[in-house]
Amino acid sequence: MAFFSRLDLQEGLQTLSVLQWIPVYIFLGAIPILLIPYFLLFSKFWSLAVLSLTWLAYDWNTHSQGGRRSAWIRNWTLWKYFQNYFPIKLVKTHDLSPKHNYIIANHPHGVFSFGVFINFATEATGIARIFPSITPFVGTLEGIFWIPIVREYVMSMGVCPVSRSALKYLLTQKGSGNAVVIVVGGATEALLCRPGTSTLFLKQRKGFVKLALKTGAYLVPSYSFGENDVFNQEKFPEGTWLRLFQKTLQDTVKKILGLNFCTFHGRGFTHGSWGFLPFKRPITTVVGEPLPIPKIERPNQKTVDKYHALYISALRKLFDQHKVEYGLPETQELTIT
Repeated sequence: MAFFSRLDLQEGLQTLSVLQWIPVYIFLGAIPILLIPYFLLFSKFWSLAVLSLTWLAYDWNTHSQGGRRSAWIRNWTLWKYFQNYFPIKLVKTHDLSPKHNYIIANHPHGVFSFGVFINFATEATGIARIFPSITPFVGTLEGIFWIPIVREYVMSMGVCPVSRSALKYLLTQKGSGNAVVIVVGGATEALLCRPGTSTLFLKQRKGFVKLALKTGAYLVPSYSFGENDVFNQEKFPEGTWLRLFQKTLQDTVKKILGLNFCTFHGRGFTHGSWGFLPFKRPITTVVGEPLPIPKIERPNQKTVDKYHALYISALRKLFDQHKVEYGLPETQELTIT
């Protein structure tokens, strides 16, 4: 009886650890949430709103210049429960020398990019031990840094805006040994994720390659096997009212918020039930070999295309070398759109 009680407690703590993060992610870039501090100006909490917004204005550049990371928060036991929920694992195939800076491009986006968050924004899987002397920064939408308190929370984990200026600062103004992690496919790729699939939105995503050329940062491919498996995503049959409603909702959200809206579901609080918790399926992020990139202040399109093609080749090689080990069939190919 005591064994099952401890088991239930562990599962409960794992579930709560995931639940506390999902709302933060969902609210990324959501305009109504961003406006809360401003609405408070016209309530009895106006003084709190003034203090928060004054600090935000005073501290405005911090999140674009490396933030305020906290080793204490990155090492919270909370993140170990989060990691063990799936579980999530980080695999190194090559060393990263602290003499260089890196852009670690990750695929696929999945719905929430759990693999990237746990592996690079926390110490749950031991990134400081696996890649010693490398400081990771995880890029995300800038909107979250407009929210007081939430801004401090994510900065403490080494999360930064995925804007060109913020990433360029980290790669050129903070010495060497820095690695910015970008989920290249973004929200567009999230619409492609379904269990068992390996489809990426990458053909037209070349900004990260151009940034690498401008800064001389090495490009590092990485793939999170299992990321697409933790949620089911629904696409209703064309011609049905459900599909019409789904498309109307997706178009409206994209027009108002600039975000792609996924119609997804996972499990509920009890086994076999329906809900918005992710399925407990393993996610393994494999980090590949660094691709040396020359520093060119103004790279032309031909040069960008050349290194983009080299990157895709390296990513395909990484995928093919590890796909069977992490649950995909030998015949499965990486589809790039």
